[in-house]
Amino acid sequence: MSHSALVILHLYAAIFFVGTVFFEVIILEGIRPALGRETMRNVELAIGQRARRIMPFVILILFGAGLAMAWQFRAELAHPLGSHFATLLWIKIILAFSVLGHFITAITLSGTGRLKSRHFKWIHVSVFCHVVLIVFLAKAMFFL
Repeated sequence: MSHSALVILHLYAAIFFVGTVFFEVIILEGIRPALGRETMRNVELAIGQRARRIMPFVILILFGAGLAMAWQFRAELAHPLGSHFATLLWIKIILAFSVLGHFITAITLSGTGRLKSRHFKWIHVSVFCHVVLIVFLAKAMFFL
């Protein structure tokens, strides 16, 4: 697959993923006090069920395209401190795999019924911080 096609797939999957995280952290957390504990718990459960159906495909596309693009930069990645580009790309990859770990944790907890509101909130805030850094690094890699 061409680099341009990989970039487009990766970009659309990233928009979908980051947009979902943004919605959950900025919008949902903002309405938590108005909805009350029980209603918010029901909203979180419904979102979790929907996310378990859709997000694995988004993650698969996001990581598949990302890994395919990273493969194209394998010479640079072999020397992580050899350039700003390689260093920033390595940091981006590490953050992305951390996000994947968060996602797997959330899906596992949700699937077993152990995802509590506090878990939901902190996992999403952590993922939000990660994706903000990843988006910054995605641009900084080409400008620094």
